[in-house]
Amino acid sequence: MYPAPNDSNDLITSNTLQVHFWLHGGVKTHVSEENPIVMGHEASGIVHAVGPAVSNLKTGDEIAIEPGFACRICSNCKSGHYNLCPHMKFAANPPHTHGTLSKFFKVPADCCFKIANTLGGNSSALRIGLDEAVLIEPMAVAVHSVRQVGVKPGDRVIVFGAGTVGLLCAAVAREFGASVVVSVDLSDQKLCFAQEWMARDRFLFSTAIPAPMHAEDNAAGLRNWLQSVSPDEDPGMSGFDVAIEATGAESCIQMAIYSLRIGGSFVQTGLGNRNVNFPISTVSENEITIKGCYRYGHGDFKLALKLAMSGKVELKPLITNVFPFEEVTKAWDTTKSGEGIKTLIRGVGF
Repeated sequence: MYPAPNDSNDLITSNTLQVHFWLHGGVKTHVSEENPIVMGHEASGIVHAVGPAVSNLKTGDEIAIEPGFACRICSNCKSGHYNLCPHMKFAANPPHTHGTLSKFFKVPADCCFKIANTLGGNSSALRIGLDEAVLIEPMAVAVHSVRQVGVKPGDRVIVFGAGTVGLLCAAVAREFGASVVVSVDLSDQKLCFAQEWMARDRFLFSTAIPAPMHAEDNAAGLRNWLQSVSPDEDPGMSGFDVAIEATGAESCIQMAIYSLRIGGSFVQTGLGNRNVNFPISTVSENEITIKGCYRYGHGDFKLALKLAMSGKVELKPLITNVFPFEEVTKAWDTTKSGEGIKTLIRGVGF
């Protein structure tokens, strides 16, 4: 038995692959024994049924799912910032909105994106599968992050974190025209993967593992390296134009600020402790622009899909493990251990 569309614009999907967060039980609100919840927010699926007003999708279509449903009538929604809607119903958001790790999931049609022939019949478009479609959601976060901080052609960008979102931020920054991108992480395995995955002609990509020293000293080393590959740069302006922080770790946040040039820009994309020690004096003295990044907004999901469908950002190499639903705990433990890049869970009944 599957849920019926309550709205003529709803459709029902049978979900095939999902990825989950489970260690902290939520972002702003949290799971409790009194309020258990179905998990999952990164998902792809197959359309199982559609409401009478749905004209762009049909039963059997394979889709990527945008898992947040805004109210559409508040001032944030009307100004185009629906990700900040105070009435947002986001998948696996306790205590009321269940997630996508279920056999069927009801979703508004305009939150569904076909993963075949989405580029208007362009013969050069690639077909991505349901596996890769799961990663459109985190890539939409990366697109939003890069847009928030305003990466432009020629920018030197440093990204802290080489997990899924950090790697996707690096790749999207490259596609926005960054001339230099550096990924910083403690995992040599992830950085080795990044070196191969990010490689392109006429584009400089490098990696760095922080040394066990103060964040400011690590940042000085990064700026010195950048100066060595940019010998014409004014030494007084040494530093990266943009820092994208995708870990949420206090030391990385500090290092990101210290690695920027005067007048540089910083975006906080990763989630960690809600309060950290922050180098506010450096921000003020260097007039650094600070941006937040929360999920994704208007056009981000669509652009993420186009980047994947065009082959500009390859998603399949990021997928290192796929577990059946019956081994969901093993999948979470694999993710917790840091093994590989992205672990997927095959949905119920697939």
